Order: sequence, then structure tokens, then C-alpha cells
Amino acid sequence: MIKTFTHEKLLRYVYNELPANEQQEIEQALVHDADLAATCADLLLAQRALNGARRTPSKRTTDAILQYSRTFLKAG
Repeated sequence: MIKTFTHEKLLRYVYNELPANEQQEIEQALVHDADLAATCADLLLAQRALNGARRTPSKRTTDAILQYSRTFLKAG
């Protein structure tokens, strides 16, 4: 029997937020369902990309914001 999983449950699997029994259930399904495995692989790639994304602005961006804010100080 092929069981379907919600996107939410797959995301919880990717982030290791499932109880052990549900994690095993998904892992078994991944072995037998190529579409599910492909979807899970896409989520894992997206997770990796998001984890590697910059979390702070570049110095150039920060400097531009500060420079812009100084124009309001001069005007006031």
C-alpha cells in the first residue's frame, strides 16, 4: 500500500522533527516511491541552500542604509 505524506510532514522529516516511528515510516516510503524520494531530495536541496544563505547584509548594503538615514538627520 502506498501512503501519501503531506508537505508539512516531509519538511518535519527533513528537519528531523518527527518521532522515530514516523521517521521510519517515511524512510520506508522513500525506498519504494521515487516521486516521494524526488520531492524529499528537492526539500533537502532547498534546506541546504537556505542554510548557506547570508543572514547578515553586506557591508556595502549596511553603509548605503546608514548613508540614506543620515540624509534625514541633516534635513531635520
